[in-house]
This record gives sequence, structure tokens and C-alpha cells, in this order.
Amino acid sequence: MHYSWGIHTDEGTTRFRIWAPAQAMMTLRLDSADLVMTAMSEGWFEAISPDARPGSHYEFVLADGTTVPDPAARAQVGDVHGASLVTDPNAYRWLDAHWRGRPWREAVIYEVHIGTFTPQGTFAAAIEHLSNLAIIGITAIELMPVAQFGGERGWGYDGVLLYAPHRAYGTPDDMKAFIDVAHHYGIMVLLDVVYNHFGPEGNYLPLYAPQFFNAAEDSPWGPSLAFEQPAVRQFVIDNVLYWLDEFHLDGLRFDAIHGIRDETSELHILEEIAHASRRNFADREVHLVTEDSRNITYLHERDSNGGTPLYTAEWNDDYHHVLQVIAAGETRGHYTPFADAPYEKLAKALAFGFVVPADEGRASSKEKHATSGHLPPIAFVDFIQNHDQVGNRAFGDRLVTMIEPSAARMLTALLLLSPHIPLLFMGDDYGETRPFLFFCDYSGSLAEDVRRGRQQETGNFGGFSQEEQDSSNVPDPNSPATFERSKLGRAKAATPAGLETRDFLQQLLAIRRNHIIPMLGEAAGHSGRVLASSNEVVAVEWRLGSKRLSITANFSAGPLLIPQDPGQIVFASTAQQTAQGAALAGHSLLVSLYEETGGHVS
Repeated sequence: MHYSWGIHTDEGTTRFRIWAPAQAMMTLRLDSADLVMTAMSEGWFEAISPDARPGSHYEFVLADGTTVPDPAARAQVGDVHGASLVTDPNAYRWLDAHWRGRPWREAVIYEVHIGTFTPQGTFAAAIEHLSNLAIIGITAIELMPVAQFGGERGWGYDGVLLYAPHRAYGTPDDMKAFIDVAHHYGIMVLLDVVYNHFGPEGNYLPLYAPQFFNAAEDSPWGPSLAFEQPAVRQFVIDNVLYWLDEFHLDGLRFDAIHGIRDETSELHILEEIAHASRRNFADREVHLVTEDSRNITYLHERDSNGGTPLYTAEWNDDYHHVLQVIAAGETRGHYTPFADAPYEKLAKALAFGFVVPADEGRASSKEKHATSGHLPPIAFVDFIQNHDQVGNRAFGDRLVTMIEPSAARMLTALLLLSPHIPLLFMGDDYGETRPFLFFCDYSGSLAEDVRRGRQQETGNFGGFSQEEQDSSNVPDPNSPATFERSKLGRAKAATPAGLETRDFLQQLLAIRRNHIIPMLGEAAGHSGRVLASSNEVVAVEWRLGSKRLSITANFSAGPLLIPQDPGQIVFASTAQQTAQGAALAGHSLLVSLYEETGGHVS
């Protein structure tokens, strides 16, 4: 595939291109030799060299002598401030020629931060854990962003070299090997990408292409990208296609798309991205997932055949937030809208997707609005926790450390046995209790700005208790110790509790695979119906083709008598049948299947 930005090798020569509309001249420095670049139209510069080889170092030299890396470099020699590295994108020999992906309905997602997933924090080290995840029933891994960012450690959402896998995680070929082995085990790999801003360290684009950004459309994290510029649009579209093509990724998760502003374009950049992805990879399953705080749905509409012309699914924060209110009793920050009637709101989240109506005040005039119940259940990605919901807490505490084990088991069963797409956070497979904290690697005033900003951010995720606020032990995001504390311990995995958690997940995912996934291909919109949402009890039913799936959850600590269940019970946690009905113990769940006519499923 041919890209507008970066380097392209053909018949022994390598073409270097960069968009630098603020520069009168540009020079390519290749292995210490300088080559004046040819000025092309509309701010592009180009140089062609027969001397570039894999491993060659190169930089671009501005008119004032400043050297900058290639913003579309596939790899760096060192950090984001130094030279870029010529690579051979065809050097890796793939073994997944048979792989065409998996249908979205089969997705059970496991979110991973490569730097903290293993002690080594590399793609190569992560490979050895793939077989265990496959055995449990994980069918998709979602990698937190890997595009190179400032410093050695960070979450990845402040990337500045969006084509280069972060050097600390390994080489591009190491990342390809990780994906290749995942495909061998039947696991899809999705990558989290960020197109709403660039990070604050190592972004040299303003020096030679200030038109790349639109300061009038600032996102909460910095200037927005100027998508009205054709070169900027192509940079992002190329980046999407690059990851899907050269890395054989099965999909992408687009971070905080409410920060991607594109008011003046005839076709919104997000729509153009989706069209390009569907057009170029029509021969395999490619899944595009969004995160959007506005709860809009127009990007996820289905066609008349139930297909996905644009985006496959969206993260459902509403589901998490209402569960946090119910399970942990937290009502501050993001959880405030869910504090009133939380059981009713949970039932709505299960039956219809979103609870909070679409935020028309923060959506553009071009963006359509609708309630979400018309979308199929698999249009929503649900989670008990993820990197945001854990790492943005003051002390990175996981939900399992805040609630009773029986409640944790029930919430896990509810997540994995509903017809929505479930997402687990790394360590959930054995009940990890170590924190996942916010960490970065900045210095000077930037480091201090991050420290000051943490208290405001954590206020949205439960905040501080008075005791915590007075504590001097709030982790410093820039401390290497904060990063080390966030690595999975894995010691618990071999304990009786860890093995029990693993077996429980495997049991639940076998039920999902055998009983629920086969029905999801027929799951259409308007399938959910709330049966009950009284205090501490939630019952929801979904029509999935010719069958119905029902879930009754008892959130109280004591037993609950529910009507006799005429369906096929596929999961019951401590439920006993009596003459009067089913006695559902505290913190337990009952899941049943019915034929559309009302009879049980044989």
C-alpha cells in the first residue's frame, strides 16, 4: 500500500516525503549526508535516494538548521527527539496467511498495556501469555496505544510519532510477531489510536507545519488536528490503513472521538476513515470501535442487512458508571448522573445500551442523534473496569479490592453472559489486586503540570477521601516506582483464589461460546426489554432471532424469591428451585434461554 507521508522504497530507491508548508526549503540528512529536498506543490517536499538501507538513520533539516524526526517514521533510533530509522516493512515473514479475522459477535476483549503486562514490558515477553488467554476463552486483545511518545513509560495517549511502535516495547517486527502468534491462537488484536491531539513532548510539527493544528478547536488535551487540511486528513487516513495493513491488525479503537472536530468538511474525517477501511480490507473482518462521551449513535447505524457501513461498536461508559454506583457506592464526578435510581439505570443500560441521552450540546450540526435502543446489543462494549476507570482513580485501585468476592463474581457473570460485547482489563483473568496507576515520564514544568492535574482528574473517578487527600502517599505519576507498581504481579495467578477465578471465567466463557454467541448473529435493534428494576433486583430480556435470553440479578446480600423459570437455565449462581419459584441467593445471577414461543430451548 502506498502512503503519502513518510518513506517508500521501490526498485532500489527510497522516496522521503514531508509536508512543511511553513518552510521555504527542507534538507534530508541521511546517515550524515545532506540532500536538498525538492519543493513540490501545496507545501510538500520530496527527496529520492538510492543509498537508504534498512538501519539507515535519517532526519529532516529545517531552514534554520533545526533537525526533526519524520512524523511518519516507522521506527526511531532512540527517543522522540532524535533521528528516525529506515525499516523494511516487508522483512517480517508472516505465518497467518489463512487468517481472515473473527466475526464481531465472537469478541471477548482483554485490554493490555504492553509496558506493564510483563516484568519486561515488551511485545516479545507478552507472547508467552497468549496461549493461556486463548484457553480461558479470550478472543480479542485490545492494546493500549503503542505509538511512540515522550519518555520511556506512559499510557500512550500522548503519542507524537503515530506510525512508530514505542521503542521500549520492541521493534515493529516484535509487534508483528505478537500479532502473528495471537492469530495462531485464534485471538484478534485491536489497537487503541489517538487522533484528537498530539502529545506535549516531541511534537515538532508546529515548527514546519503549524497548519497541522487548529488552536481554535482545542481539545481538553491540546490543539485539535486541522482536518480541513488535505495533508492532515491523509496523514490520519494513511495511519489507519498502515496499522491495519502492515501489522495485520483486526481493528482499531478510536480514543475520545468527541475531541475530533471536523465541522467544515463535506465528509467527516471519521466517516472517511471508515469508508477507506471497509474499501481496502473488504476481504477480511475489520472492526472499528469508538469511545465517545456524547453517546451519539450515527456512526454505528446498521444497514438493511445488519451490516456495519461505518463503525462496529462503542465503549459504554454508562454501564460501568452505574455499576460503580451500585457496587462501590460512589456518587461523585462521572458517577453523579447515575446516583439516582441506579438499578433502573442499570436495567436500561443492559436493555438499550446508553442511559444518558446523547449530548447535543457537544456534537456538531452534522452529527445525527438518536436513542441507542435501535442498535443491536453487540454495538456496545461493556466493562466492569478498564485502564481509565482504574488508572484515573487516585490510587489505581481495582474494583475487586472494593467489594465482596461474591459481588465481584456476580458482576463478572453479568458482564460475560449479557449479549453485549464484554471487555476485561489485564489481570482480571486471575483476580489481580495490584493497582494500575497513572504514570508518565516527563521532567521540568511539564512534570509539575501533570502532578497538579491529577487531583482534578481523579475527582471524576471517585475522588479522594479526606484521609487520602491529607496523605503524602499519593503516587507521583513521573516516579519510576509508580510505573513499577502498576505492573502485573502474577503471583496471585498460582494461588487457590487465582486459579478459582481463572476457572470461573473459563466456565462463563464456555457458556457464552456455546449458548449466547450462536444467537448474536440474529440480534437486531430493539431487542432488549426491562422485566424488573426494583431496589437491588434487575431483570432484562433480549429477543435474539427466534430465541430469548433473560438475566435476573440479585444485588442484595440476602436471598430473593423469583417466579419459577420455565426456560433452560444455562447459568445459576447459588439458585435453588422451590415449589414457589427460584430462590436466588444474595449476589447471584440466573440466566435462561427460551424459544420465541415461550418454550424452553432444547
